[in-house]
Amino acid sequence: MAEHNITGNYGEELAKEYLIKKGYEIIALNWRIRHLEIDIIAKHKNKIVFVEVKTRSKELWGHPSDAITKSKQRYLVNAANEYLIINEIDNEARFDVITIITDNKNLSIEHFENAFYPEL
Repeated sequence: MAEHNITGNYGEELAKEYLIKKGYEIIALNWRIRHLEIDIIAKHKNKIVFVEVKTRSKELWGHPSDAITKSKQRYLVNAANEYLIINEIDNEARFDVITIITDNKNLSIEHFENAFYPEL
């Protein structure tokens, strides 16, 4: 497995543990349909939360949140829409981003609730 995949998997596990400690109920990890994927789907305070996790081993190439472009947001909205339709869910939903930087022995986790809103 490529190093970036190992880093990404490690970050998703850290994000999952972080969310559980914050009272989130994890519904799905790495949910996929066709070419679409959502890293974490959770429930919190009666909302469905779609979580994108971005992990970097260093901040040399910018902050991990820089990777959440408009294109990536559209991708996540499309995936979330598919999930809601397939599972016939009518709860309020939101999009969160968790960024993780694992630089040597330092670990930084940031959670951005309502990181972006779907464009209508």
